[in-house]
Amino acid sequence: MKHRGRHRRRKRGQALRAVLAGAALALTAAATLISTSQAGVADRPGALEPLTSPAATAELRLQERLVPPRTLNRLARAMGRPVGVDAVLKSADRTLRPGAGCTSADHESLPVTPEAERAYCWDPADTATEDWRPASVTTSGDADDDGLWGADRVILAGWSHSTTSGPTADRGLARVAFVDAADPVRPVYRWVLLVVPTEGGRDYRGLVSQVSGMAWYQDKLLVTTTAGDTNALYVYDLHRIQRTTVAAAAVGRVPGGWSAGGYGYAMPAVGAYRFSAGPCTTTRSPCPAGISLDRSTSPDSLVLGEWTPADSDRHARLWRYSFSSAPSRGGLLATDVRGQVSAVEAYETRANGIRGVLSHRPPGADRSEWYVGHLPRTPDGHGCMWRQTTSGTRAARCGADATHRCWGEGAGSLSYWQGTGEVWSVTDRMLFSVPLPSIDRSLG
Repeated sequence: MKHRGRHRRRKRGQALRAVLAGAALALTAAATLISTSQAGVADRPGALEPLTSPAATAELRLQERLVPPRTLNRLARAMGRPVGVDAVLKSADRTLRPGAGCTSADHESLPVTPEAERAYCWDPADTATEDWRPASVTTSGDADDDGLWGADRVILAGWSHSTTSGPTADRGLARVAFVDAADPVRPVYRWVLLVVPTEGGRDYRGLVSQVSGMAWYQDKLLVTTTAGDTNALYVYDLHRIQRTTVAAAAVGRVPGGWSAGGYGYAMPAVGAYRFSAGPCTTTRSPCPAGISLDRSTSPDSLVLGEWTPADSDRHARLWRYSFSSAPSRGGLLATDVRGQVSAVEAYETRANGIRGVLSHRPPGADRSEWYVGHLPRTPDGHGCMWRQTTSGTRAARCGADATHRCWGEGAGSLSYWQGTGEVWSVTDRMLFSVPLPSIDRSLG
């Protein structure tokens, strides 16, 4: 097992650099920028507008609150020694089916342009109802430069339960599928319930939130939170996964031991980041949608997109925070002496209904390019994928009417696996990947 206290940066592959650089040069030569005056916000969101005023960036400031170690240690003493990712993978009890074994409805949810390179549908036991829905993804390609967590290739997919239907005990809960991706023909997975310590570590409750974005960096997993849990981000430690002892519908301490809604594992939060200005539902603080890791910056950074309704004319924001480089703060964001996290770059976009966001600076380029996946104005159907800079916007076109609605149906967050050049995402029905060069070639 690798030592995780220190993040090691390795050289990127020469082949990947060449592919990305070639795609970027081809686009620069051939693509035409879309003018924001030609159509409405829903069709052409235009160029990114930098946000530089102190008042605008102050709305993006976070306050860090870490769970005291004594709280986490008390919970661990009561539940038993924590386990890691490898233990969860070895106990996998579900199988992902490759595309050939999926239904036509599953395939129809995938992007039209570009086509998915890999696609998997979930175990039928997990899609029997629509109460649980996947919305976020991250990978061991985020966690470490070599794409491995120890010896494992791992994909994490975040699912959220409806707040209005299904068993009352499940409503609003969030769970993560830990996918063992070592065998691309037959990936297997196991569920882990996200929980929050209470009573100083004497108990825990379920995380009540729609988890629309996740990013795995070093040994930490950052997830977006809204609704019942109004923090901007919760933080989880991949070394602090707890086994449960009772398979009950309840979450927390129960007669005879510990339960997590019937799941075999629970992962307690180790910290949270809250917007200093207050909850997004009552202030100008943004409601975060998708998040992702950007390894093309120095230091590595976390990028976020703001959720605004797909039928809204309100402009959304895209921004980034730097990760801490302190050895004692592995996987946490960079803070000042007051524990506050400030955005190091921020933009306003006319795109709305944002579900996924990705930022990447091609080799040799002087600026990052922002990829934004968003929902259409109608409640169903395929979404759009935009690539935005301060100069303009490019979008994929598909079909006889050259529509922009070419991305996945209800597609969620985005995650770039740097070592393979793949972008991973989820639809309501499938987990899939598309090479970043393919996305670039489809834009313009």
